Amino acid sequence: MTEYSEQEFEAASRLGEILKNKGWLLVTAESCTGGLLAGAITSVSGSSEWYDRGFVTYTNESKIELLDVNEQALQKFGAVSEQVAIEMAEGALTRTITATCAMSTTGIAGPTGGTEGKPVGMVCFALAYRKKDGIVTLPFTRHFSGDRAQVRQQSVLFALTAASRIFEEN
Repeated sequence: MTEYSEQEFEAASRLGEILKNKGWLLVTAESCTGGLLAGAITSVSGSSEWYDRGFVTYTNESKIELLDVNEQALQKFGAVSEQVAIEMAEGALTRTITATCAMSTTGIAGPTGGTEGKPVGMVCFALAYRKKDGIVTLPFTRHFSGDRAQVRQQSVLFALTAASRIFEEN
């Protein structure tokens, strides 16, 4: 039995199979999902074989301190931006010695906090992985509907399925 939906559990399990087969180790950096992504991953038995750690950096200060997110990027683009999602994923990856890949989430789950340019339900993601010649990072932005819990759940499911697709191809 898991506290996560069957879809989330299956998506985390699938990601685990891919990472385990590649010999990759994952790290997460979360803001709006507040640890739900790490929770979905660790709901899978044996996830310690492919999951290293997670950072929950809800404030701008914690993003700067723990993930080396550039303060100017936060001021220029805002915490909910692909630029900050990229810096979060890359920061998480470079803060670990053994991890080979990372994923990040930053968004507006609501019901407050939205603006015309950044509405409630907007979530930015980044997937990063190491290659011989450096780090490759791919950002994504999605707009989800529903209440706060639904936005966060959809974000977790999207992050897991996108990571499976991207990491399997690379």
